[in-house]
Amino acid sequence: EVQLSRLRWAVLLLFSSYSLCNAFQWIQYGSINNIFVRFYDVSAFAIDWLSMSYMLVYIPLLFPVAWLLDKRGLRLIALAGSALNAMGAWVKLGSLKPHLFPVTVLGQVICALAQVFILGMPSRIASVWFGSHEVSTACSIAVFGNQLGIAAGFLVPPVLIPNVEDVEKLAYHISIMFFMTAGVASALFILVIIVFKEKPLHPPSRAQAMIQSRPTAEYSYMQSILRLLRNANFLLLMVTYGLNVGCFYALSTLLNRMVIHHYPGEEVNAGRIGLTIILSGMVGALISGIWLDKTKTYKQTTLVVYIMSLVGMIVYTFTLSLGHLWVVFVTAGSLGFFMTGYLPLGFEFAAELTYPESEGTSSGLLNVSAQIFGIAFTIGQGQIMDHFDTKAGNLLLCSFLFLGTIMTAFIKADLRRQQANLENEQT
Repeated sequence: EVQLSRLRWAVLLLFSSYSLCNAFQWIQYGSINNIFVRFYDVSAFAIDWLSMSYMLVYIPLLFPVAWLLDKRGLRLIALAGSALNAMGAWVKLGSLKPHLFPVTVLGQVICALAQVFILGMPSRIASVWFGSHEVSTACSIAVFGNQLGIAAGFLVPPVLIPNVEDVEKLAYHISIMFFMTAGVASALFILVIIVFKEKPLHPPSRAQAMIQSRPTAEYSYMQSILRLLRNANFLLLMVTYGLNVGCFYALSTLLNRMVIHHYPGEEVNAGRIGLTIILSGMVGALISGIWLDKTKTYKQTTLVVYIMSLVGMIVYTFTLSLGHLWVVFVTAGSLGFFMTGYLPLGFEFAAELTYPESEGTSSGLLNVSAQIFGIAFTIGQGQIMDHFDTKAGNLLLCSFLFLGTIMTAFIKADLRRQQANLENEQT
């Protein structure tokens, strides 16, 4: 019997909330890079690595965690993700002296571990809990949490931590941010224990009912990965998703350095520009999710959003140095609308191309691609900015987005999940 559960929205909201908290911890150092450089007396590259640790940890641990998700289900993964997120936040509280940089690295690595249990979940939660007419919207809302967290990570640290000379005062302001984060993360962990369930009593869609009725002996995790890696359309999507999201990671990590270079002393506005990128991207993500549920035009929508990401990046690159902050706000906002709006599109397109394979595995492979490109682009763009200028670094990202746009045009729209739902309705 196919039936929708009332609990589905509570599960989705809770997941979005602890995903938000984890994403906040990813970017909280990068958004005030120059202040943490001075407090811990380390290089800007060392602070960049606090962001890149999230990307680095994800790559080797994706497969064990995706295997756990398939074998043990959503609840265990949710508990592990929210517990590690809270633990990392508390460890960071032990790093409030300039010589304790290794402790803050340890806290960040624990948070990076938590992210492995979070990043591949949106499409899985959407499929397990939501009906076929709302699955793309649910996936967009699940991705929302992560984006909101990055937005808060751009907005809150520059407001809470002013650029003061006194190290004791600086430590006090940093402690406020760390205490608030640890309190919120702990409360969310307790809520996950109480509220988060494995799956609803009845499957929410015909496609999900078919997966649940399949004997577990039939399913082999390694065979699933091999089938995905033999799927040419999925492989193309994996590379193009990695290029687009890798550019977004590099842009987010290095944004503070870019803006401060052209507009010295504007730490708070650098954070607000980051916030603008994310908030406009969240609107883009929601619109694309609703649009997909209405039209099912996965290939066309993905290609249009990719082209507009490229156009946005080119405009941002050539307007950053004009000397008008309001222009940067406008161009960064339009870039974010498409570049961040692309995130749930990639997840949902992958779920369509790879059905009936596990959504956790397909979205996990997309994320591995994004992390690898993210590290490469962040290091590459950072080095180019140090040796040349910000424009040269941004042109590097433009060239890779152009390559991704061409590759996206070659993906065939083989919508297997839609086909399964249609065939079931007909029979």
